[in-house]
Amino acid sequence: MKKFMEEFKTFIMRGNVMDLAVGVIIGGAFQAIIKSLVDDMIMPLISLITGGIDFSNWFVQLSGDQKYATLAAAQEAGVATLSYGNFINAVINFLIMAFVIFTLIKTINTLDAKYRPKKEEAPTTKKCPFCQSEIDIKATRCPHCTSELS
Repeated sequence: MKKFMEEFKTFIMRGNVMDLAVGVIIGGAFQAIIKSLVDDMIMPLISLITGGIDFSNWFVQLSGDQKYATLAAAQEAGVATLSYGNFINAVINFLIMAFVIFTLIKTINTLDAKYRPKKEEAPTTKKCPFCQSEIDIKATRCPHCTSELS
């Protein structure tokens, strides 16, 4: 049992597990921001452009004879519904979140490439000290003057 707990502790304290946990927590908070952006800012604009369409009230009533004007009223009455408007909202949320994450990562990568110090590549050639010809770095004899290199 003690060995099992030690293995579990080693597993849980790995950097990638902790990074994943932080990512999930930040992702949850970020999702709330995106949901607010979509629900409070984008959907009203889409509704304005489309003439007042409210996707959240798009549904198909699967049971009951009485017709309901809103999804909330149908659900309150206990009627089975197919709420495809909520699915449309979820798809829009996903697309906006994916776009925001894409632009964020693209910006970070651009800044990283701009400000990260450039790594110098290891040289692949050297000059022969005798004839000054450029030769492979691993050469032990110059192919041009046949001098032995140290």
